[in-house]
Amino acid sequence: MPSSFFNLPMLLTWARIVMIPFVVGVFYFPNDWIGPHTKNLVACVIFTVAAVTDAFDGYFARKFKLTSALGAFLDPVADKLMVCAALIVLLELGRVDALVALVIIGREITVSALREWMAQIGASQNVAVNWIGKFKTIVQMVAIPVLLYHDDIADVVHVQFIGTVLIYVAALLTIYSMLVYLRLARPHLVPPDRPNDKG
Repeated sequence: MPSSFFNLPMLLTWARIVMIPFVVGVFYFPNDWIGPHTKNLVACVIFTVAAVTDAFDGYFARKFKLTSALGAFLDPVADKLMVCAALIVLLELGRVDALVALVIIGREITVSALREWMAQIGASQNVAVNWIGKFKTIVQMVAIPVLLYHDDIADVVHVQFIGTVLIYVAALLTIYSMLVYLRLARPHLVPPDRPNDKG
C-alpha cells in the first residue's frame, strides 16, 4: 500500500471523514443519556476540530511535500461530506432554512462537476480555488459550528441569531462564487459563434 495513504496529511483527512458520523450521531442519543445542550456542544466541538484538521492537512502537505493524487481527491471530498452532513442535521433540527441548505449543497455539486469537466479538457486552472471561494469557506465553517452550538451564552450572546446571519452571508457568497467560476469556465462550455458562410 502506498506510503501516501498513511502520511500525516492523509491521516488528518481520514480523521475528518471519521468525525462526520459523530456530528450526526450525537443527536440520536436519548435526551436522558445526553442532554440537548451537551449534544449541541459535542457536535460543535467535533465539527470545529474537523474544520481545523482541514487547515492543517493542507499546510503539512505543502510544507513537507507530501502531496499526492489521492490526497488531492480526498481532501475536497471530506470537506463537502462534512459540510453537507452538518447542513442536513441543522435542517432536521430546524436551525437552517431549506433554501439555504439547497443553495450551499447545490453549489458544491455544481462546482465539483464543473471542476471535473474542466480537468478533463485540461483547463482546471480556470476554476482553481480563488479568494472568494476561500472567504466563503471561512464564513461557512464559522456559521455551521455556531448553529450546531445553538444555545445562548449567558443570555447575552444570541448564538442562533449570529449563526443564522453568518449562514445567510455564506449562502450569498456561495451564489456569487459559483457565478464567478461559471463565468471563468464559460469560454470552454459555450462554443464560439461560427462565422456565417455565405457567398
